[in-house]
Amino acid sequence: MKAMILAAGRGERMRPLTDHTPKPLLPVAGRPLIVHHLERLQAVGIVDVVINTGHLGEQLPAVLGNGGAWNMRIAWSLEPPAALETGGGIFQALPLLGPEPFIVINGDIWTDYSFIRLLDAPAGLAHLVLVDNPLHHAEGDFALLDDGHVMEHGAPRLTFSGISVLHPALFTACKPGRFPLGPLLRRAMMLGEVSGEHYRGGWRDIGTPERLAELDRQLSMGRSFTRH
Repeated sequence: MKAMILAAGRGERMRPLTDHTPKPLLPVAGRPLIVHHLERLQAVGIVDVVINTGHLGEQLPAVLGNGGAWNMRIAWSLEPPAALETGGGIFQALPLLGPEPFIVINGDIWTDYSFIRLLDAPAGLAHLVLVDNPLHHAEGDFALLDDGHVMEHGAPRLTFSGISVLHPALFTACKPGRFPLGPLLRRAMMLGEVSGEHYRGGWRDIGTPERLAELDRQLSMGRSFTRH
């Protein structure tokens, strides 16, 4: 299975840190945030990774190269500085990802989730990892039903972690350009084609400099945590 790390965003809420550094390269516990993802992917045997770039994108290949430092192969999907949003960015990268389902990870999160849980491809078009709602997003995103399906409405409502497995067929009707992923997922939910799981372990959305600093303190002190 291949994986894609989304790293093209501007990171407006992280300014001024992202004025000169792309958010996935900001350091957490002594190494760039994106390296934590690469290490966890490599640990479960994933060696082919696609990374998209946008804002200050030239810095990412300069730091990560071709992935050899992690015994991985990194392919780069270059986007314009304004980026293509999540849906458009994944769609552009499909030729690099191939015809089979693939893992997608937001480059601006941190987690101790083990990606080994995602190596079995989902039966539908998408499988989402959901987490407890953080204080800054108390309303959540989607509902996880008892049968394992994910729907837009219902209870309990949980937050999409930014970790998923997607099937290329999710993008069948799409055209090149800038577009979000959300509408595609909601359409697939209506067809019963989206499954999910509730992860209760460590996860952080690195959306502000304050959250980044707090995560860095916790990890540098060797603290473990399960709450957001």
